[in-house]
Amino acid sequence: MRTRRIALSLITAGIVAGTLAACGSSGGGQSDAMKAHGPITIWYSNNPQEVQWGKAMVSAWNSAHPKEQIKAQEVPAGKSTEEVIGAAITAGTTPCLVFNNLPAATGQWQKQGGLVDLSKFPDGAKYIEDRSGKAADQYKSSDGDFYQMPWKQNPVMIFYNKAIFQKAGLDPNNPDLSTYDKFIAAAQKIKSSGAAPYAIYPAPTSEFFQPNFDYLPLLAAETGGKTFIEDGKSIITDQESLDVANFWKTIYADGLAGKEQYQGDAFADGKSAMAIVGPWAIAVYDKVQWGSVPVPTKDGKPADQIYTFPDAKNIGMYTSCKNQGTAWDVIKFATSKEQDGKLLEVTGQMPIRSDVSSVYASYFDAHPAYKEFGAQSERTADDPTGVNTIAQLQALRDAYSKAVINGSGSVESAFSAASDKIDSLQKQK
Repeated sequence: MRTRRIALSLITAGIVAGTLAACGSSGGGQSDAMKAHGPITIWYSNNPQEVQWGKAMVSAWNSAHPKEQIKAQEVPAGKSTEEVIGAAITAGTTPCLVFNNLPAATGQWQKQGGLVDLSKFPDGAKYIEDRSGKAADQYKSSDGDFYQMPWKQNPVMIFYNKAIFQKAGLDPNNPDLSTYDKFIAAAQKIKSSGAAPYAIYPAPTSEFFQPNFDYLPLLAAETGGKTFIEDGKSIITDQESLDVANFWKTIYADGLAGKEQYQGDAFADGKSAMAIVGPWAIAVYDKVQWGSVPVPTKDGKPADQIYTFPDAKNIGMYTSCKNQGTAWDVIKFATSKEQDGKLLEVTGQMPIRSDVSSVYASYFDAHPAYKEFGAQSERTADDPTGVNTIAQLQALRDAYSKAVINGSGSVESAFSAASDKIDSLQKQK
């Protein structure tokens, strides 16, 4: 969703990091709360579709559980959900559950002592792994446990404007954008023909989360499912990473993407022919004749082998919750086959399930525009769950902004320096 991109500022990240260092890790003294049942509070996103689903889910639970009522509200207003949650952990005012957790922030909140280890419930890890399959592994913390419930995702792909492609002399129904060279050739044709001012327009701003919508989807695709940290070490100086970054550098150097922040939606306004978006975009771009293809790779890969960034939001249970037994039951209810189906129907977002395409085959038959996203949801690579992920993403973005977007110096030099910062932060616990 568009709100997904509103996230922690650098100043906030510094404040939170300082708070984390002063707090102990979570886990102690939680056994009594884990068995306790009674009323709970939850927060959910302020996205209208998620509010609709959330209210219906709460109503269904409350009608069947008169002694374990849920009191629900949207996440309180603030600069970002992450800032609001971090402050609430410090103040001890978190709800039992938040249905809007950014995976990249999990490690910080875990260290702050704010998150319940869901693996400590008798059926915790089994339930998560049975529902989400192999995808669950990327949401484990460094101790091998789950401090977040994998919930929903918006796996990103390339949206393209069919009318602009046709105007540029490109096949509007089956364009070949599969390799870097073919993508660049198509992009140059779009610009030189005057069909649109830009071929694509990723946000060129410097926030830590922006790599999730340009660099990281292509890194996942090129590496077969890796993110920028693997086995505790940065991989941004690996050749695949440098190839991805230099592809984008060419896009910017040739004027095929804008370097200034666009005030509006470049794709919706026809200023760019393509965008990197998730299934949320289908409803948003209903006035655009669009098509979708997987993100490109250097030499091309079959669509069913391409990974991407999932743009996931998960569910967190917070240690201030007194009735964690009920909270865990609510998590299982809210992520049941039935409720996942309702989430898909109302929001178009993909439940993080290993069997989405087959379990909800009737939905995809009735909504064929979502089929590709359902298939793509099986192959994703999310941000790491470490305690310094946000700072590491910021180091990556700073290097990318300098060398890729602005073209200052070599990618190799900038990424080498950023890699050293990322590895240094990785050692800090």
